[in-house]
Amino acid sequence: MDMKKLLLLLIGMVLLSVSCDPTTKWWNEFNLFPVEQDLQLGLQVSQQIESDPQNFPILPEAGNREIYQYIRSLTNKILATGKVKHRDAFAWQVKIIDDDETLNAFCTPGGFIYVYTGLIKFLDTESQLAGVMGHEIAHADLRHSTAQMTKLYGLDIIRQLITKNADPSLVEQIALQLTSLSFSRYHESQSDLASVEYLCGTNYNAAGAAGFFQKMKTSPRPPQFLSTHPDPANRVEVITGAALERNCDTTSVNTKTYDKLKQRL
Repeated sequence: MDMKKLLLLLIGMVLLSVSCDPTTKWWNEFNLFPVEQDLQLGLQVSQQIESDPQNFPILPEAGNREIYQYIRSLTNKILATGKVKHRDAFAWQVKIIDDDETLNAFCTPGGFIYVYTGLIKFLDTESQLAGVMGHEIAHADLRHSTAQMTKLYGLDIIRQLITKNADPSLVEQIALQLTSLSFSRYHESQSDLASVEYLCGTNYNAAGAAGFFQKMKTSPRPPQFLSTHPDPANRVEVITGAALERNCDTTSVNTKTYDKLKQRL
């Protein structure tokens, strides 16, 4: 047996041996995709999103430049902390989706960030938005999407993608699936803590994400994705505790500026 086949066999045996315990750190962080593949898949997903204005109506930059500058400035503060591992490897492009009914934001593999106007209007402070943005940036930086895909797809499919021999329709199918991919509870908790780490290096309330979950506890229209995620009340406690444990700043900033931003949407 040649070394390549032996390696694939050993990886398959490892996958089989740990698949019985989906809560382990090792299993959740296991990822066969190279970092470069995250960026390629993210670009494909972004093209799918922006070719579907019915489901993803992108807010045009013309007439909304101040809002885009504000969101990108917030994102850049997080990236400038030095705590985002793939700061220089990923795109970190920001787009706003014009949908007031959706309280959400997401980040594709490779750092293509999408924020809904509904989320921006729902939140009260810039620190809360920074907390959510930090959480979504963490999903990309910690490569949660391709870690999930490592488990969803067989080794042969991953090999095809890595060697660029995959059927284009397969790549499109995977890209479409990534737009609705749910993360594990482990990944959600990991991103919550990463958000605290990121914001601790800024002037934002490091527990900003807790403000989002605090509001969600009493919201009449919680996002559907919360049904499969850790309890918002528990997340508030964990996020706030992590910020205090690290002696991070837990005061909010720029509330008046944030109110003005919401009025322009």
